[in-house]
Amino acid sequence: MTQWNIQNIVTELQQARNEWRTQQKSLKDFGGRELPSKEEIKKIMNDLCGILFPMRLGPHDLRQQSENFYIAHTLEKTLHALLEQVKLNLTYDYKYKKHHENIEVTEVLAQSIVSEFAQKLPSLRRILDTDVIAAYDGDPAARSVDEVLLCYPGILAIIYHRIAHEFYKKDLPLLARLIAEIAHSKTGIDIHPGAQVDQGFFIDHGTGVVIGETCVIGKNVRIYQAVTLGAKRFEVDDAGRLQKEYARHPIVEDNVVIYAGATILGRITIGQGAVIGGNVWITQSVPANSAVSQSSATKSQV
Repeated sequence: MTQWNIQNIVTELQQARNEWRTQQKSLKDFGGRELPSKEEIKKIMNDLCGILFPMRLGPHDLRQQSENFYIAHTLEKTLHALLEQVKLNLTYDYKYKKHHENIEVTEVLAQSIVSEFAQKLPSLRRILDTDVIAAYDGDPAARSVDEVLLCYPGILAIIYHRIAHEFYKKDLPLLARLIAEIAHSKTGIDIHPGAQVDQGFFIDHGTGVVIGETCVIGKNVRIYQAVTLGAKRFEVDDAGRLQKEYARHPIVEDNVVIYAGATILGRITIGQGAVIGGNVWITQSVPANSAVSQSSATKSQV
């Protein structure tokens, strides 16, 4: 009979956990596992997609005459579920960032955050409509806006991003990052929830796209697969620790097109109307209405 030596493994795993918790100064998980749930957030996001686009991303048997009933019922359920996840994020922040925990304050703040988010759903729908139109207009292979909404990973990624960004702005980075990573796993598109993205944004194909936290993207920008909008270098303090919360990613102005495989690094500006060719590496600002190809990029850096 096989002997797994289970008790010894359990004991050693406990020791490993205790070593980690000692290093992180978190010997106790206060009251249990008080973290937002990725599985619950997946359900919430599925419902929010249905609320925003009921006849396309809602239940298959929905009829137009019952849209409002479906949205009201689903919204009530989803906002209650979202409230619990927001409270978990706030509780985590208060306890592990050394703030004084106040359950009543947490409850009130969570209610306010979720209420404000709910009120923004109509404006989110309107800006997402501009993204869908941008995808339809920007891809000759698209036969309808319905095809774009149902089939294009870039649209799913931007729906998730625009929702995640709302929670990022409310200083709920853990919840926002969970939403972003769910989208990343679904689409292969990695948009940090801190990135600021204006209307009419289109990611074509999308696999391998990376957009950093402090990116600012203007109106009617189109990018293709494997594009990176990243940091050129990471600043460190005197102790060699990485600095956080400073602008380190590109600004992409209105009406820019960035083709597949382009890598754009650092706090530089890609000027309005510029066209960035495929597979170029850019670390300097690009003037408005200019075109950058592999050959021109090479010459500019010689």
